Amino acid sequence: MIFVLAIGAGLYFRFGRETSRLGSLEPAFRLPSPFDLASLPAAQRFDFPIGSQQGALAYNAQPFTENRHLGDDLNGIGGENSDLGDPVFAVADGRVIWAGEGGPGWGNVVIILHAYEENGVRRYVQSYYAHLETVMTELHTDTRRGEQIGTIGSAGGRYLAHLHFEMREFITPFIGPGYREETSGWINPSEFIQQHRGAPEDDVGRDAAQPL
Repeated sequence: MIFVLAIGAGLYFRFGRETSRLGSLEPAFRLPSPFDLASLPAAQRFDFPIGSQQGALAYNAQPFTENRHLGDDLNGIGGENSDLGDPVFAVADGRVIWAGEGGPGWGNVVIILHAYEENGVRRYVQSYYAHLETVMTELHTDTRRGEQIGTIGSAGGRYLAHLHFEMREFITPFIGPGYREETSGWINPSEFIQQHRGAPEDDVGRDAAQPL
């Protein structure tokens, strides 16, 4: 319990400047309690959110940090709006901490909080899915790797269809910017997933009901 409290306090002080921009926080934006963090299902592996589990049948139109981009813009290989309505999958086991409208330019957004172990230490990351056409999950729902959580959209016609996908170190929901120079707290999504796949290269199935 002391360990979980220490992690929560450390993340709060590290990323407090992000949440402080929101002013008076609504309940959905508050830090999870130590009990919430402790009850998160542990993610055993991570996979890509569209295409195959290895990211095949999709391409990255705007990678992390290109043009100060804070995520990856993932598209179906047909380009333009050919992937509109295609499924978007949870990249790992976790808990939905945001599901709904993200504000101007974002469309529908889903944010999932994941717990995973690395070198004997329990760590936390967010996966962030934006511009969705439809949301197929609900706030506070525990979700499985490979479970469909939405469909690729265009933020209400603002863009050609694609998935804006981020990985973050935050533990509380924060929509924030899509572009900026400072990337502290944001993680290279493709690199993170490649490093945490925990599966052989020929594993490309997506049956969320299969045991991990």
